[in-house]
Amino acid sequence: MFDLETLISAVIWILAILLSLSVHEYAHAKYADWAGDPTPRSQGRVTLNPLAHLDPLGTILIIFMAFSGYGIGWGKPVPVNPGYFRSPRRDWVMCAFWGPLSNIILAVIFAIPLRLMLASGERLPDSVFVDFMLSMVLANIGLAIFNMIPLHPLDGSKVLSGALPDIYDRRYWNFQMVYGPIILFGSILILPLIGLPNPLRFILLPAREFLVRLLLGL
Repeated sequence: MFDLETLISAVIWILAILLSLSVHEYAHAKYADWAGDPTPRSQGRVTLNPLAHLDPLGTILIIFMAFSGYGIGWGKPVPVNPGYFRSPRRDWVMCAFWGPLSNIILAVIFAIPLRLMLASGERLPDSVFVDFMLSMVLANIGLAIFNMIPLHPLDGSKVLSGALPDIYDRRYWNFQMVYGPIILFGSILILPLIGLPNPLRFILLPAREFLVRLLLGL
């Protein structure tokens, strides 16, 4: 059984993750729509309504992760057709990049009042609202960093793909399509199950701590 404090913390974290994922997917959809691709709008994805962006399995795993501290969750990927883009190579990169960028913007917005509170020299008030704001900062910084890892299907793989010369891009993308998901999910799920550390944590956790401290002025 979970005590009330644990339950409240888990609910706050779940809400923060779901809201952050919804903004992330909306940013992808909005940029693709702006760049000339009608696909996201036809699928009802150019909206901030969280229900349009939730993946059933991904949402269940987010809830499991909130209570267990282990695992991974995700939102419903936004379908795009780069053939509609006005500048296919540029817009392919920018459409991918706007997801993590939206999370950075959201983290900054929620970090501002927290930073002002901390600048007063007092401790943060013990309240659900403050806990939610802090969760939003942590969740969005974490999502931004995680999604910029250059492994398919994460956004970072598309950003790096668009930045590479054509000859290397084709080789890189062929490799990513086959091995990217294996490396990613193997690192997150398989290695911890067999008692080995997730190597991505050695990148994600220090980067997240650095950016959170930078935003909060710690």
